[in-house]
Amino acid sequence: MSSSPSRRAFGGLLGSAATAAALGTAAPPAAAQTAQTPETPFRAAPDRTARRPNILFVLADDLGWADLSSYGSPHIRTPHLDRLARQGVRFTQAYAGSATCSPTRFSLYTGRYPGRTEGGLAEPIADRSAGLAPGHPTLASLLRDAGYDTALIGKWHCGYLPDYSPTRSGWDSFFGNFGGALDYYSKLGSGGEYDLYEGEVAYRDLRYYTRVLTERAIRHLRTRGSRPWLLNLNFTTPHWPWIADGDETESAEIVRRIKAGDPRALWHADGGSLEKYREMVEDLDRSVGQVLAALRSGGQERDTLVVFASDNGGERWSHQWPLSGEKASLQEGGIRVPQIARWPARLDGGQVSHVPLYSPDWTATLLELGGARPAASHPLDGHSLAGYLLRGEDPPARDLFWRVRGERALRRGDWKYHRGKDGADHLFDLAHDPREQADKASVRPGLLARLRTAWEETDAGLLPYPARAAG
Repeated sequence: MSSSPSRRAFGGLLGSAATAAALGTAAPPAAAQTAQTPETPFRAAPDRTARRPNILFVLADDLGWADLSSYGSPHIRTPHLDRLARQGVRFTQAYAGSATCSPTRFSLYTGRYPGRTEGGLAEPIADRSAGLAPGHPTLASLLRDAGYDTALIGKWHCGYLPDYSPTRSGWDSFFGNFGGALDYYSKLGSGGEYDLYEGEVAYRDLRYYTRVLTERAIRHLRTRGSRPWLLNLNFTTPHWPWIADGDETESAEIVRRIKAGDPRALWHADGGSLEKYREMVEDLDRSVGQVLAALRSGGQERDTLVVFASDNGGERWSHQWPLSGEKASLQEGGIRVPQIARWPARLDGGQVSHVPLYSPDWTATLLELGGARPAASHPLDGHSLAGYLLRGEDPPARDLFWRVRGERALRRGDWKYHRGKDGADHLFDLAHDPREQADKASVRPGLLARLRTAWEETDAGLLPYPARAAG
């Protein structure tokens, strides 16, 4: 293991109008509004041109839809991400490609439904038997072939060594963790394995993990040359365990339990609080702010497309209102996520978009913007948003499809078909019922049948889930 070369430490309440805007609904009367910077409905600026963008894709881990103050959090303040939204486009109907960590990452990296690959059937990957096959084309490999420098910093969660790694799937460099969770200080995974690597070599740094990733991302940005670049920056914050910067005593207790053989020690079921969660999310916000400041100081801000999103909905301490459900569910709270895009050279700031989109769409979009073609052998399921974002075209008309064990969902326009773990089919009008409480299945049986058929037709082209061993 190498020693870390640096020990340098790193060092709003929302009004009712903004809450309404976050939901994509009408704002209340002016007398009820609080002072704030107004957002305007999204409009492209097609008369602008720019070179191929650098791409900084920042992924939070288990951040809930309303955990940012710009999305309605009543107690978490996120000024840096709120500023990013004011400088770009805030999306109110953005979705993850799945309801848990690794299948969403499969959908983003491949641009395809997770169920098209064996590794994507794990929800999420929990052992060394599954992963993203090195031969599968990825966002990174396709952009690299088009001349991009590619790097992934942070959480991979698409398979373990010796068979799977970012550097075997198109990323020129990797610094981060392979598994789904780790203790923020010791870097131990649930089985007691050390899980911080540079490339495929373990790297020793026992500082708080969010600090380590932030520092590494800043260093990476400061060493970019003339080639366009892709940086996937995948924080583990605010995923459990509920450890904020400075909580070394709590970390030590979790490490003790891991070493004693407790396989659920990292789940931290007896830990956390609303206050601790607030600390973690606000720390994430500061960290993203530091990375964005490095981008600006390096003169790369104008020509860099920054996308910020979460890999799925929140859980336990997350603020999801008014959505129902949470991580692992195909209800809105499990898959609808905060998402922001900023590209000063091409996108006007202060805008909000209510167009439904999800992770595989960004794969198609980034490939188009980077001048890369999808592999004919692995057609994309996502649709490029470049025409909508840059040329003023109508957004792509298509269904959004999700499948997890025991649940199914499909969104067409404002209508959502959902079969939950109760086995019953439900139909919701999300424009008027984002909380999914007014089931229209009996009122619109024909529409329900059409959406169910569409879901089943897509599902028929995916891999089946392996049978579970009898317990």
